[in-house]
Amino acid sequence: MGRPPTSRRGLLAKSLWIGVWLVFLSSPVEDLALGNHSTAATAAGSCGLAVFVGIYLALVFRNIGRPFSRGVVFGLGGVLGILAPVLAYTLGSAWLGLFVYLAVAYGATLPLRATYWAVPASALVMYLIGLRSDEQEARGLVVLVVLIGFAMTGVGQLVRTTIELRKARATVAQLAANEERLRLARDLHDLLGHSLSLITLKSELAGRMLPGDPERAARQVADIEQVSRQALVDVREAVTGYRRPRLAAELAGAQVALTAAGVVAEVPADPDLTGVPEEAESALAWALREAVTNVVRHSGAGRCAVRLLRQETLDGPVLELTVEDNGSGGSGTGPGNGLTGLTERLQKAGGTLRAGRVRQGFRLVARVPAARPADVGSGA
Repeated sequence: MGRPPTSRRGLLAKSLWIGVWLVFLSSPVEDLALGNHSTAATAAGSCGLAVFVGIYLALVFRNIGRPFSRGVVFGLGGVLGILAPVLAYTLGSAWLGLFVYLAVAYGATLPLRATYWAVPASALVMYLIGLRSDEQEARGLVVLVVLIGFAMTGVGQLVRTTIELRKARATVAQLAANEERLRLARDLHDLLGHSLSLITLKSELAGRMLPGDPERAARQVADIEQVSRQALVDVREAVTGYRRPRLAAELAGAQVALTAAGVVAEVPADPDLTGVPEEAESALAWALREAVTNVVRHSGAGRCAVRLLRQETLDGPVLELTVEDNGSGGSGTGPGNGLTGLTERLQKAGGTLRAGRVRQGFRLVARVPAARPADVGSGA
């Protein structure tokens, strides 16, 4: 919602969702087909109806993805507001249904303040025209025009809110990435600033000692080697910490990825990771990432459930992650490289992996220890 179609399938779905409601234009089409009017009136009515439908589809379809500017919306809405009364007034009561589409277009595309008077005004104009042709039918359509117009106002607000939330989420993600880069820069400065300054100082000392006291210069060089090795270890630890995925972040990312792929997702919000080793949490996060990637890319599933449970076993407490979908599970006949690498990663963390087809789809179950080995036992 609120996003333009990115594929032929999406374009077809949105077109059908909007175009299916044109079936209610059968009354004016039948009126033209029956030859109730002169040749000139029939030709004019056909052209007017084609223009009306074209503008209506353009307004509503664009409103779902990339809306027109406010000026264009008011201009096209004004054309619809002229065509509907003219056609209904000149061709009879069979054309009063155009006011329903007029209310839909106004409710979905106009700003709220404009909708508050445009929809009731459309209903009033329709009723006044109906007094001339068929008051009973006009009276029955008044409530429908008002209700469906304001209902589409809610839909339009939902679309606009969705677009704004998507933009806000992108902005937040960009700000978070910038903050992470700044934090990494600060940490690297803290880690390397002292070490590099010390290396520079000792290099200068060694250079001055080298001609007259080579033994002391050699000790300075040895110190330089020790400091540089320690700095390398610190940098590796820092980079490893940044690259290690966190389960909470992966759960949030799984919710976004599955929803964006059109999969109905059931994902726990706040996992309880008390006492879980970082290596075990990281392994589960990798398992969740691999499972969600398979669901989105290969399974063709329409529903995916993610469950995270603590269980007590003979080997101690474990944290179990289950990802189950109702898709095909991919086209492969055996475990792929992703599952093989995932199994090795879980084994290093003391965990296990089970994955395979079930009766209604595909299931992946990953287990890791929920406590460090020293914490497991009767006194834990």
